[in-house]
Amino acid sequence: MSIKTAIVNGVATIEIARPEKKNALTREMYSAMADALIEANTDKTVRAVLIQGQPTVFTSGNDIEDFMSSPPRDEDAPVFQFMRALLGCEKPVIAAVNGAAIGIGTTMLLHCDFVYVADDSRLAMPFVGLGLVPEFGSSLIVPTLMGHAKAAEKLLLGDPFTGADAVECGIANGVLAAGEVVSYARRVAERFNALAPSAVRESKRLMRRHSAAQVLETIKVEAELFGARLRSPEAMEAFQAFFQKRQPDFTKFE
Repeated sequence: MSIKTAIVNGVATIEIARPEKKNALTREMYSAMADALIEANTDKTVRAVLIQGQPTVFTSGNDIEDFMSSPPRDEDAPVFQFMRALLGCEKPVIAAVNGAAIGIGTTMLLHCDFVYVADDSRLAMPFVGLGLVPEFGSSLIVPTLMGHAKAAEKLLLGDPFTGADAVECGIANGVLAAGEVVSYARRVAERFNALAPSAVRESKRLMRRHSAAQVLETIKVEAELFGARLRSPEAMEAFQAFFQKRQPDFTKFE
């Protein structure tokens, strides 16, 4: 399955554990993460959720082979189940990021309440380079956080950025040494054991209520375009280039 879960001291941990594939995410992994988030949200003993990867990688994004063998075709696809579960989690969600966070590895951070990144982290949203479009509300949230100019670098050019950059532009709370990220994030998560749980939930809801409908609408529009782009000649060229270990050639497209 490659997703490990545990509940310890009021913290539900969701660990992406597929280091041999750079923590690339499959349909089964999305389903497992969605189930874990839903369970944590309803478990009265859980006060916060911690999402973490491995010491050298958070996630490299979608497993391309798995993704292309059964691309998401409707809102019941596992990746959309995961998105809804993360958006619907009423409890604080803390992310601990080591190494690479690519594609949805970065966009999922936009929906966490606290994000801590290692000083060796590299984040990227290279959707256009794959002939695709942004997802998980990133086309709305990233320009809102960074402004259009910086967002264009991240979403149109797909430029990678550091953990320090993520803090500067509002995606992350802090940068720590690689060996300290998970333990620090866990300490933050455990602080919610001493706070009034319903007050935390209501405060989180209030913080997001003005943007919630707009984010959901953006995700829906993105998903429709993303699905169409998956069938585009540009995306086919990008994925063929990936499997052939070469750079895609987009010069023939208008």
